Amino acid sequence: MRWENLTDSDHARSADPALFGADAVTTRTFDTPEFRGITFHEVRARSILNRVPGASRMPFEWTVNPYRGCTHACVYCFARKTHSYLDLDTGLGFDSQIVVKVNAPELLRRQLASRRWQGEHVAMGTNVDCYQRAEGRYRLMPGIITALTERANPFSILTKGTLILRDLDLLTRAAEVTDVGISVSVGFMDADLWRTVEPGTPAPERRLDVVRTLTEHGIGCGVLMAPVIPFLGDDPGRLRATVRAIAAAGATSVTPLVLHLRPGAREWFMTWLARHHPHLVRRYERLYAEGAYAPRWYQRRITRQVHELAGEYGIGPARPGMPRRIAPPPPAQSPAPTEPVQLSLI
Repeated sequence: MRWENLTDSDHARSADPALFGADAVTTRTFDTPEFRGITFHEVRARSILNRVPGASRMPFEWTVNPYRGCTHACVYCFARKTHSYLDLDTGLGFDSQIVVKVNAPELLRRQLASRRWQGEHVAMGTNVDCYQRAEGRYRLMPGIITALTERANPFSILTKGTLILRDLDLLTRAAEVTDVGISVSVGFMDADLWRTVEPGTPAPERRLDVVRTLTEHGIGCGVLMAPVIPFLGDDPGRLRATVRAIAAAGATSVTPLVLHLRPGAREWFMTWLARHHPHLVRRYERLYAEGAYAPRWYQRRITRQVHELAGEYGIGPARPGMPRRIAPPPPAQSPAPTEPVQLSLI
């Protein structure tokens, strides 16, 4: 493995100094049912705040990614390509060879304290899910959230993981002092599609329970309706069912995102498609003939349909980052003096 090639960019190789050397890697396996067949590479990173490349479409500039690889095993995951930078397989290897930056919380606390840090928004869950199964064992996110809260540093989290509810108290505390944006990813409600395309994730209904719980505790939660999968999850009836369920969960917003197939993910997805839906292979080859993204006319059609449905069900599109801060309670006021009154039995 080329550990020396892992730099502070999660998006491409560069000539920057490596984040850690091969001597800083400890490889572990755990013979428990939830981790059987998974290998963890524990590393001590040298940097944890990653600047997003200027050409990126992302609406934020800084990310924190405590993990590489993801046991959610979503066949379409665009982050699969990043595993090739370590000479790891972008297919099953991405699903089962997980890099864990075990010193992420302490490193983040140190970097946030630097005079050079200006308190910019930090996005998490943008590369792989920070609440994937490994987080249940390594518990990196409580320290990360605490470090951001101590500095009142705005942040957002995107996840498919229900494990985020473990940190509900920490998120509530953070939202009292800074802008906190939480988004849950739910692209469709179809159970058969979910079992094959997102086999390691909680069911869509359980993810919407996360939305419902966060909302009940005063933390607004949006839904990234992603991915909308062409010819499998894009017919009007399925779109309506998904938006209706999102609205019923109390989401503050819904933002559709059509499936995109970057190198690394494209090959793995097309292999899955040929196995499960061979009659769609030629249609996908035509739809994605120009590159990683579906044609603009198709993306606009899906966006329009979802926004119309969202309006019908009383929710709107997301704002960038979707920050939500819990308003502080109003100061207690002494009751105005009143004239004594006679108590009555009637």
